[in-house]
Amino acid sequence: MKSRISRRNMIKGSVALAATALARYPLSSFGFPEPEAGATLIPFLDQQPVSKDPMLRWEQLKSWITPNDQCFHVQHYGVPDFDVVQWRLEISGLVRSPKTLTLAELKLRRRKSVIATLECSGNSSSSGFAGAIGNVQWTGTPLAPLLRECGLLDRGTEVVFFGNDEKIEKIRDKDYLQNFARSLSRDDAFRDDVLLAYEMNGLPLPKSHGAPLRLVVPGWFGITWVKWLSRIEVLDRRYMSKYMAREYVTIRGEEKDGRATWRETSVGPIDVKSITARAARLSSGTVRLTGAAWTDGTPLRAVELKIDDGPWRATQLDTRQRAKFAWTFWSYDWKSPEPGEHTLVLTACCKIVGGRRVRARGLREMARVLKPCRPGPLTGRFLRHALRIATPIGRGPARGRGPGRVAGDFPRRPVSVETPFPPAPGAPFPPGRERTRRHSGQCAPVFARRS
Repeated sequence: MKSRISRRNMIKGSVALAATALARYPLSSFGFPEPEAGATLIPFLDQQPVSKDPMLRWEQLKSWITPNDQCFHVQHYGVPDFDVVQWRLEISGLVRSPKTLTLAELKLRRRKSVIATLECSGNSSSSGFAGAIGNVQWTGTPLAPLLRECGLLDRGTEVVFFGNDEKIEKIRDKDYLQNFARSLSRDDAFRDDVLLAYEMNGLPLPKSHGAPLRLVVPGWFGITWVKWLSRIEVLDRRYMSKYMAREYVTIRGEEKDGRATWRETSVGPIDVKSITARAARLSSGTVRLTGAAWTDGTPLRAVELKIDDGPWRATQLDTRQRAKFAWTFWSYDWKSPEPGEHTLVLTACCKIVGGRRVRARGLREMARVLKPCRPGPLTGRFLRHALRIATPIGRGPARGRGPGRVAGDFPRRPVSVETPFPPAPGAPFPPGRERTRRHSGQCAPVFARRS
């Protein structure tokens, strides 16, 4: 007997298939024209170095969802070798009902997907580490219902997540075998968007990204997203491991009465950032600038662009592809640009949060430069990025360029340093810096240390 398919079921199936496909591939894969079809890409003066490890190439940024093979992965204790078949997730500590679950049992629980931008807190800590970011659809089961079933005791205030990766660390001159671990406060762990993820862009989680299970904390830096998750333990005090208390620590400063006060805190929520990814000359001569901006989930209000010493200009935000914890694409059509070298600076601004507007300079300021200077650590300063606009045909070669040279074919420029790190105790803030910038109730980083 022939099976009948109702129109309603057919539509439901088609929508599900389309959603999965769009998560894996860019719009151009489905016959949509490229937004820069026929355009000529103009390289920046400071080219992003090619990395041997998976890393996002900004000049190739077109897809809102980052393919798995282009998404970075970082591990401090190496990729662990263990039997996935025998793997179990243990939940213990200050709970009434400890649990041990297999991957199959976790997959039987409520399934949820979240599109969230994953970024390493050390992204742009050096010129060769400027693409440690990706926008991914994560699928798994929510953590909060599982914790509720375990029944946390009232005095349980900290939830610690242990990975299977391990290493011997020296603590107070003695050797201790340590598993990589990070923790969340009780309130943060009970957020309804925190996942125990086993899929990445609709595919099984790759081993390099923490298979069979990893923690996903949307809006937080990737150091918190513990991979190869094997144990969750509830404590009644702060967890102070190497990667909570001694490394991945941010120094935040605030000036009051002419004196700077510095505070060390563990790296947590993502900062407001923006970047110019591509510059392309259209057939009309207009240069289309495109890029991305992202936050910790605070709604993005605007991305503004400054060209040389000109005024701040509003860019166009792409509202077709949006998610609370995902980056937002932006674009700006620069009409009739003058030939020569130009400096571009971005600023991203969020909506009002707790009576204060959140604003932060663009990430590309921390990754690309215009003037050569002695190389050094990339911390605690704002840098610009630059590109050269070639002279249109019929107007002669651009200044300093010989005949026959291709526009945008420029030498590498070294990285410059404007402010040393760490600043001396009691030292004033660098000139031109914002004194206090607050983001979701916390001071945004002024000087960041990544050991």
